[in-house]
Amino acid sequence: MSMTARIDHTGRILIPLQLRRELQLTEDSDLILRVVDGELRMHTRQEALRRARERLKRLKKPGQSVTDEFLAERRQEAQRELEDLNR
Repeated sequence: MSMTARIDHTGRILIPLQLRRELQLTEDSDLILRVVDGELRMHTRQEALRRARERLKRLKKPGQSVTDEFLAERRQEAQRELEDLNR
């Protein structure tokens, strides 16, 4: 869906009602804004969390904790640094 919006003299943009309803936005909704390839993109915090969880699910191996894997990698790096210092 494509719609147009205008920026008012205070720099505010009115998001059309149809889009607010589709995104379930209320007057107190927090949005995350960023510029990507010259485009202004926005999404809710809930959507950001959902996307982050989906990415983590793809990274996680069955039966393995992402935290444990991260800590194991950090320990290996620390061990290599110690070995380099002792040379």
